[in-house]
Amino acid sequence: MKGVKLPVKIDRLIAIITILLNKGRITAENLAERFEVSTRTIYRDIDALSEAGIPVYAYKGNGGGIALMENFTLERTLLTAQESDSILLALKTLQATDYPEIDGVLEKIGGLFKNAVAADWVEVDFSPWGSGPEEGRKFKIIQQAILSKKVIQFDYSGTDGKRWLRIVEPLKLIFKAKSWYLRAWCQMSDDFRIFRITRMRNVISTDQQFERKNDDFKIREFGETPPDTKIIVNLHLRFQPRIAYRLYDDYEDRDMTQNEDGTIDLQISLPEDEWVYGYILSFGADVEVLEPEKIRRIICDRMQKALKFYE
Repeated sequence: MKGVKLPVKIDRLIAIITILLNKGRITAENLAERFEVSTRTIYRDIDALSEAGIPVYAYKGNGGGIALMENFTLERTLLTAQESDSILLALKTLQATDYPEIDGVLEKIGGLFKNAVAADWVEVDFSPWGSGPEEGRKFKIIQQAILSKKVIQFDYSGTDGKRWLRIVEPLKLIFKAKSWYLRAWCQMSDDFRIFRITRMRNVISTDQQFERKNDDFKIREFGETPPDTKIIVNLHLRFQPRIAYRLYDDYEDRDMTQNEDGTIDLQISLPEDEWVYGYILSFGADVEVLEPEKIRRIICDRMQKALKFYE
């Protein structure tokens, strides 16, 4: 039953098995110190495990200690190698989010899997290259606030170019399209919103508690025009070959056409707003807007204005 705590002895016996699976051999004195009991109690635990059919042995003399029979796996066969790897990947992903006590869980569960020795086959790190400690601190505040149902406040830069003070009830962290987002109930907008983590500054957890709301509502990023009111523009862009790696990051092969001269044509439909202008300009001289003419003129005008800073 969820929430029911195992009796201390049973909990200790399971912990002893897990330690032996991970460490191979350990002394009774070390176990006694770890569990704050006498060595006599540890030896009684070993007897209890043996009577239960667990092949645990006590070796005397130099290099002695308590160990499990070699190749003992504690029902490892219940999980295939693929299932074990899937669970490990999920746990490693949680570890990347600094989920509380996940390191201890990884240590305990690692010994139960056939591939425990290969636990280093995956490393998950969601932080951007070159990011500093502030990004990690911000993430941890948000994560703890979600788990403890605490209201947070922060300054937020919306896509309208303005910075707003937001007071929100954090509900869920979302990783999508190579970025982290926070789904939350915004007290100031009295509505659900999604906030991009990198645009949040001065994140503070308050003492105010909240009750989770039913979030079956249509949500949008704060500061954005609702998607159904945006103008969708059909873009035809031509890129130089040296920038192709950026296209492969964001688009499928079916979206791109390779020309004989090596250039790449991309035809996509995007909401027309400041973001799309900035996106095109981020490619500098490596992109040309072929269509529509209106967007071509806007980009040309902005590049000319930018050039005046250097004249």
